[in-house]
Amino acid sequence: MPNDDQLPGIEYTAQAFSPLINGDVRLSIDGGGLTVAALFDVVTITFAEINAIETSNLSVTVRADSGEYIFSHLGSWSELFYDELCDAYNKAVLRSLFISGRPIVFAKGDCSFDENGATAGSAAPVHVYENNVTALPPNLAARRVPLCFLTGLEIGNYELTLKLDTGESYTYARLGYETQPFVDAIDTQIRKMRENTIAAVREIDPSLTTAQASQLVRLVPRGAAAPIGVLAEIAPSFTAALERKITATRANETYLAFREICDPSLIWIGFKKDETPGGEANGDAGAGVGAGSAFPGMPGGILPGGANTGFPGILIDDDSELPGMPGGLADGMSDADGVENEGSAGPDPYLLWMIAPSPDGRFAAVEFAMKDSATFVYNTGGDFATFARKLNHALEAINFRREVIQLSDAELRKPEYAAYYMAAKRTKALQFVRANFKGRVIHSRISAWKRKLEELWN
Repeated sequence: MPNDDQLPGIEYTAQAFSPLINGDVRLSIDGGGLTVAALFDVVTITFAEINAIETSNLSVTVRADSGEYIFSHLGSWSELFYDELCDAYNKAVLRSLFISGRPIVFAKGDCSFDENGATAGSAAPVHVYENNVTALPPNLAARRVPLCFLTGLEIGNYELTLKLDTGESYTYARLGYETQPFVDAIDTQIRKMRENTIAAVREIDPSLTTAQASQLVRLVPRGAAAPIGVLAEIAPSFTAALERKITATRANETYLAFREICDPSLIWIGFKKDETPGGEANGDAGAGVGAGSAFPGMPGGILPGGANTGFPGILIDDDSELPGMPGGLADGMSDADGVENEGSAGPDPYLLWMIAPSPDGRFAAVEFAMKDSATFVYNTGGDFATFARKLNHALEAINFRREVIQLSDAELRKPEYAAYYMAAKRTKALQFVRANFKGRVIHSRISAWKRKLEELWN
C-alpha cells in the first residue's frame, strides 16, 4: 500500500452537484484534501473542513463547512474512490490527534459515546494504541479516548465500555473475537503507564514509599495536575520537591502570588517529562515548523510508511514520529530556564504548570513554568475542580500545544492551524476549555500582573 508521499495517482471522473462547482469534474486526492476540477473551475476541499464522508447508490457525499458536495456517475470506481478518500481523511484525523505508529489491536465494530448528555454512534474501525483507544468513523464522531484518565472498564457480550474521570463513557460493540484482545491490550497499556508514572514521581522524589507512590499515581496519571493540598496529605516531600522545581523557574513569582490570592491547598500542580529521544522540557521539542507538508496546518513532512488495516477508511502509519507543531511544549524556551538536576549538568526535563482558582471559584488562572508564557484566564462555571479535570484532558489531547487553548475561532480556521481545528472538532474537553477562555495576562512587574489578573477575575 503506498505511503502518504505516494498516494495513488488515480484521477476519477464524476458529476458534481454542490454550492461551488457543478457538472463534469475530475477528482484527485492528496494528503491535504480533495481537489475537484471542472473545465473552468477548481475547488479544493481540505480535510480540515470535511465533517463527514458518506456513500450510497454509487454516489459519494462530502459534507464540509462550505456545503454539501455530491459526486455521482462514478460507476464501478465509486467504492475505490470512497475508500481512498476515507483512508486519506482518517490519516489526517490521526495526525491531528497526535497518533502515529501501528495500533496494538484493531477491529471494526459499533462505536457510541455519551459525553455529558451528548450522544452519537456509528460503525467504525476502532484501535488500541499505546496510550489511547481511537474510533475512526469518517465524520466528526471520531474519538480518541485517553487511557490515563480511565476510571472504569465494563465488559459485556462482545463489547466493552470505557469510563473517564469526567463522566464520559465510550462503548465499542460487536467486536467479535477481538473483544478479549482489546481488553487485554488496554489492561497491558494501563499497567505500563502506571509503571512509567511511578518511575516519574520517584524521580522527582526518591524518598517516596511504595504506598505513597501508588497513591500519587492515582491522582497524577501521566503527570496530570492535582490539588497541592491532596498531594501534600499523601506525601509532603513530593509536594516540596515540586515546589522546589517551581522555585527555580520564572513561574516562582506568580506561584507565590497565587498562594497569597487564593487558598494554597486548592492550587493544582501538574508535571510532564519530555519523552522525546534526547529531548529536554527546556529545549525546542515540538516547537519547530517543518517544510513540505502536504497537509495544511501540519508542519513537517507527511508521515512515512503505511499498512492497510484491512478496513475501509483507515490507513495506519508504521514506525513514524509526529512532526513538530507550532506553539509546542517548549515554545520560546532556552536552557537557562531549566532547573539543574541533582547529579547532572543538564536542565530539568520536567515542565510544570499550575491551575489556580479565584477566591470565589468562578475563574481559573493557568500558568506554565516557561519563559515568555502568559497567564491564561478561564471561566469555570463555578466548578473549579471540574474545570481543572477538563483542562487536564485538553492538554493531554493536544500534547501540551498550549496555544490551542487560547486561539480565537477565527485564528483556529487559518490554514496554519488546520490540524488544531480538526482536533478541536473531535475533542469535547478542548471545546469546553476553549469556550471558557476569558483572556491572558502578560508578565511584567508582579504588581501590574496581579492587578490585571484581578480585573479578569471580577
